[in-house]
Amino acid sequence: MEINLSVNGSQVARDVTPMTTLSDFLREHLSLTGTHIGCDTSSCGACTVTMDGKAVKSCTVLAVQANGSEIITIEGLSENGSLHPVQEAFKEHHGLQCGFCTPGMVMTAVDILQNNPNPTEQEIRHGLEGNFCRCTGYHNIVKSVQHAAQSLNA
Repeated sequence: MEINLSVNGSQVARDVTPMTTLSDFLREHLSLTGTHIGCDTSSCGACTVTMDGKAVKSCTVLAVQANGSEIITIEGLSENGSLHPVQEAFKEHHGLQCGFCTPGMVMTAVDILQNNPNPTEQEIRHGLEGNFCRCTGYHNIVKSVQHAAQSLNA
């Protein structure tokens, strides 16, 4: 089945099988390997991307369901070689260690801040509940999102 969608601002048309997940499509058909696959059950959040402006776990979305949609991956956040403010905040405030969960955390944080430009710590923690990190203990991740909110609101 042919699908047509926008990925990181570029129009893409590809043939896929009906059972191809969006995460597999991004990684295998488009070589966008920043979208990580950690569990294939939507439990870990490492595969989070935005679809039509809303964060989704791409391992549970079929590529055919994304037909006609606008997809943004971690690779699509930076502009003109500059990191997105959320990416910059994760870098500055040590919101990552091994980096496996980081793309999903960043994409989820972008979604949180789009919906609530000034979240409380509790709102950030609640928004990140569907993303697992086995390295950081979340303290620096939350600090990073708080800093990104300040940067975006400045």
